[in-house]
Amino acid sequence: MTNPTGTDFAGVQAFVAVARAGGFREAARATGLSASSLSDSVKRLEARMGVRLLNRTTRTVAATEVGLLLLKRFESVLEDFEATMDLANEHRGTPAGTLTLNVPVNAARLILPRILPAFLAAYPDIRVEVVVDNEFVDILAAGCDAGIRYDDRLEKDMVAVPIGPRRQCFATAASPAYLDRHGRPEHPRDLLAHACLAGRTSGGPLAAWEFEREGEVVRIEPAGPLTVQVTAIDLAVSAAVAGSGIVHLFEDWLQPALDRGELEPVLQPWWQSFTGPFLYYPGRDHTPAPLRAFIDFQRRFRWTA
Repeated sequence: MTNPTGTDFAGVQAFVAVARAGGFREAARATGLSASSLSDSVKRLEARMGVRLLNRTTRTVAATEVGLLLLKRFESVLEDFEATMDLANEHRGTPAGTLTLNVPVNAARLILPRILPAFLAAYPDIRVEVVVDNEFVDILAAGCDAGIRYDDRLEKDMVAVPIGPRRQCFATAASPAYLDRHGRPEHPRDLLAHACLAGRTSGGPLAAWEFEREGEVVRIEPAGPLTVQVTAIDLAVSAAVAGSGIVHLFEDWLQPALDRGELEPVLQPWWQSFTGPFLYYPGRDHTPAPLRAFIDFQRRFRWTA
């Protein structure tokens, strides 16, 4: 697709995506396009403009000096284009388009299933794409409209609105059979003598288990027979149900097994509560119509604890 001046608009989009993401593979993950197609689009744009926009090495991809100057102009052009499309949306009976959300695993499992089906039913012309990522993320560079994170992991200079239950807590549990064999901990430090089913973020350290009671905070470094990444946390729950050890996760994640009696609460007076997540997005003048519809819908949505 080209604009009236003859500049390759798809190339502009590809260049902006690659420059923001810092690489072709990263931009491919953010856009859903292949790295090779992005590279071809940028090369065509460079050939048409007669300047090099990106410096490419085997390890890095970075905008040239000219590329950096043009990047801000191109970003402004794309924002104006999106705003123009949204203007057309405002004259439709219902908003249409794609909404891309970047969320952690727990939000994908515990928050979105409670709101997305109703939202999709209310707005049949909106398509939602969910990108699951537990790391700190630049949602603009990742090609996302908005993200969901907790307050200690929110990006700066973003608008943040509450989404989901406003209080959540971590719960600790084990199978009754395991506790019958190994005893029931009475203090968080007792966990040091137990088999703990630990979790870690991608490439990161083991996640500490934190407990709180009457102002006393205790942090435990879990150790045990199983460690899983947070994207496969169901494995830890299954292992706990099977009697392999003690698990420490969001209460909502463990609640079905607790309700069925497959797991028994452990150290419940010490369970630490925290503020629920936030939906965050850039505070720009033109909010895309699908995102604006989602913001308004989730504000009216009745969340239960």
